Amino acid sequence: MYAVVDIETSGGRAQIDKITEIAIYIHDGEKIVDEFSTLINPEVYIPPFITQLTGITNAMVANSPKFFEIAKKIVLLTEGCLFVAHNAQFDYKFIQSEFKRLGYDYQRQTICTVKMSRKIIPGMGSYSLGNLCQNLGITINNRHRAAGDALATTQLLELLLERTQGQLAL
Repeated sequence: MYAVVDIETSGGRAQIDKITEIAIYIHDGEKIVDEFSTLINPEVYIPPFITQLTGITNAMVANSPKFFEIAKKIVLLTEGCLFVAHNAQFDYKFIQSEFKRLGYDYQRQTICTVKMSRKIIPGMGSYSLGNLCQNLGITINNRHRAAGDALATTQLLELLLERTQGQLAL
C-alpha cells in the first residue's frame, strides 16, 4: 500500500515553517482506495510569496484544523503504507517536524517519485512535477495545491508501477 502525500507550507524550513495544507491518497498498487485532504491552520503567518505560489491565504486557514487535530488521522491513514511524494524528503521532513512538536516520532519508509523517475524514465530534461507530468501526459489540476499535486503524483506512481511491473526498487 502506498500513501501518496503532498503538502503546502508557510516556507521552506521544516524546523521553523509549518504545514498549511495536506493531501493523502491511499493507493493499493492499482487504484486509489482512500483519500484525505484539508487546509491546516499553521498558527504562523503565511508570507505573500507563499500565497502567490499556492493561493493559500491567512484568511483561508484561520478556521481550519490545527495539525494536532488531524495528526491521529494521518498516523492511522498512512500506517502500513509506503510514504510516497515528489521530492519525498521535503514533505516527509515537514510531517516529521510537525509530529516532533507534538512529542511523536513519525516513521514511514519513503519512496521519492523524483528519484524513481530518474531511474525508470532516464533522459528527461527536468524531473520537476510540472515538467514530468507535461512530458508524460498527466494533467495537474490546481498546481501548487496539495490535492492537485498529490493526485498528479499518484498518476505518476501508477505509470512508474506499470513500467516496472509493480516492482519499484526502494
